[in-house]
Amino acid sequence: MYKERNKKISWLRQVCETYVRELRNIFKDEGIMIFFFLLPLAYPIVYSLIYNPEVVRDVPMVVIDNDRTALSREFVRRLDATQDIRIKGYAAELGEARRAMAGRDCFGIMEIPDGFQKRAGRLEQNNVILYTDMTLMLRYKAFLMGATDVSQEMGAEIQAKALDSDLPVDVNLDGDPLPIHNVALGNTTSGFDSFVMPGILMLILQQCIILAVGMAGGAMREPRRLLRYNPINEAPSVVLTLISKTLVYCTIMAVPILYLSHYVPLMFAFPMAGDSIEILLLLVPMVLASIFLGFCIQSVVTERETIFVFWVITSVIFLFLSGLTWPRYAMPDVWRWLGDIFPGTWGVEGFIRMNTNGASLSQVSACYYALWILTGVYFTLACVLHRFVIRPRIRREHGECAI
Repeated sequence: MYKERNKKISWLRQVCETYVRELRNIFKDEGIMIFFFLLPLAYPIVYSLIYNPEVVRDVPMVVIDNDRTALSREFVRRLDATQDIRIKGYAAELGEARRAMAGRDCFGIMEIPDGFQKRAGRLEQNNVILYTDMTLMLRYKAFLMGATDVSQEMGAEIQAKALDSDLPVDVNLDGDPLPIHNVALGNTTSGFDSFVMPGILMLILQQCIILAVGMAGGAMREPRRLLRYNPINEAPSVVLTLISKTLVYCTIMAVPILYLSHYVPLMFAFPMAGDSIEILLLLVPMVLASIFLGFCIQSVVTERETIFVFWVITSVIFLFLSGLTWPRYAMPDVWRWLGDIFPGTWGVEGFIRMNTNGASLSQVSACYYALWILTGVYFTLACVLHRFVIRPRIRREHGECAI
């Protein structure tokens, strides 16, 4: 009983000593401090400002009307009446319209073919040609949405009139017989910023943790006289050492986590339909898994500059694997499986479903359990790598006690 008590006291002392030493080392290292504080605080602001405005209104368009009929003029009038498109004027032919686009007088060209009204009167398929400037996808979206809405509305009216003429006198169809109302769930403004930024916030959180922990691993292998970073740890237990460092990183990241998950969406009016406590519960295993993944990466980080190479290589990869730019269900199996091994993938999916669509923690249980599984796997792997790879390497390089 007495020995057990002394053993527990020894463990607690080792944890406390390692915690204090690691905390002191981090606050002495400017590079690690940048990843822990400056990056998560500044990156969301920069990204959110880049993706603003969320939507564009009254994008100028030039029309080439080869039909010159009442129906074509009505089509143009309704385009101009939408909130997305503003008709800048008419052009006689495509070359004149292209010169206007090259001069930035417009960003889209609508060409109405000859026979537009005749084909509509015969209920034949009718086509208009839309040319758009692709320097900004939001403009393309505005043109496409405006032209689609107007064409569907006018087509429905023409069909309703044709049906009305064939039906009995006492039956009158007016307007669209089957109206479609588009309701955007979660992202009610249909804005690009509100669509992409919640997921990017989780990727920023993952990257900041991995880069900071990875840089700490590179700093341990550099001469202490250069960076004042002391890699020596008298505690013999790898598990206690990793637990102590994990507590340090969780303490430091508490404010950035709250800032990224709550205050950034609040500042930029992103959708916030989820419960804040449940979202923080989801982020607990994601943060732990990211920290332990960073411990594993320390085995291949020979110096602090190595982590920047890792940053450049993985940033775009993590973005694609997360499903933000391409849906995961449409990915080949190998890429979907590769995405499953990174905490950010599950964090992005769970956070978007909770914060944007109002899902509860139980409704994203698959993401939650996957993050805890990754936490256990990466912690086990980190213990093995530190015990058999990193500690012997530091011992050889420093000629002192293992970390």
